Amino acid sequence: MICNQCPRRCQAERDDTKGLGFCKSPALFKIGRHALHPYEEPCVSGEKGSGTVFFSGCNLQCVFCQNSVISYENKGKIVSYETLKSIILDLQEKGASNINLVTPTHYAHALIPLLKDVRKELRIPVLYNSSGYESVGTIESLAPYVDVWMPDFKYVSSDLSGKLSNAPDYFEVASQAVPKMVEVSGPVVLDERGLIRKGVLIRHLVLPGHRDDSMAIFDALARLVDPQDVLISLMNQYTPDFYRGQDHPELKRRLTTFEYESVVEHALKLGFRGYRQDRSSAVSDYTPDFLEEDV
Repeated sequence: MICNQCPRRCQAERDDTKGLGFCKSPALFKIGRHALHPYEEPCVSGEKGSGTVFFSGCNLQCVFCQNSVISYENKGKIVSYETLKSIILDLQEKGASNINLVTPTHYAHALIPLLKDVRKELRIPVLYNSSGYESVGTIESLAPYVDVWMPDFKYVSSDLSGKLSNAPDYFEVASQAVPKMVEVSGPVVLDERGLIRKGVLIRHLVLPGHRDDSMAIFDALARLVDPQDVLISLMNQYTPDFYRGQDHPELKRRLTTFEYESVVEHALKLGFRGYRQDRSSAVSDYTPDFLEEDV
């Protein structure tokens, strides 16, 4: 396949087993883990956990990625359409609150027919959990099959996004993608148990040394969407354990309480609501153990 489905528009000729694009992913699905995951936001995890499917590869290459074993090193197993469908239905039968597709951007077009097919048997929402680096056309194509969008909104500064994620156009792209997600899904809807059924939950990881950019993100978001239509999740889980590189000494330490709290307070003043993390979450213990079980 000639791949142009993400904003990089690599035009890579991805075959069934070898990935030649920026994401280093094949045409067939490659996944690093599937399991009930209890460490998402409360409205996502629910009682038994979110039914997560972690896809290998990524269309960003963030130097601080906690899932770098699968996103950067691209480890995982290639699975067929039918196998992935079975995995999704099995997660439902195990009591998953939802089907949580993690870093699926580079498989978006292949997911559309699968989601169309499996929706006939699903009784739980489908979540699209991505970096926010999405093309508007891909979002529109996925809209009939995705109930909840969970994008990151990582940066405003193009210099920062270029250095840390190889994407100097990140803000330009995300500032079109996230409002489109809100447009196609509508305001957040929670069920009687407090579980998210529809809408957009925007995540942001506050990085050490860059709280000004984090606050600028919420200034921008307040212009792009109605703060009451979305939920936000302000993450405090950065740990230098996952840092790859030498050019950003500020990333070799943990986030301070002042840095995190100042971003939280700024988001609240702008009218956003959602979730915050305790400082104890900034440890590698919460990172999934990829490849601990056979796919």
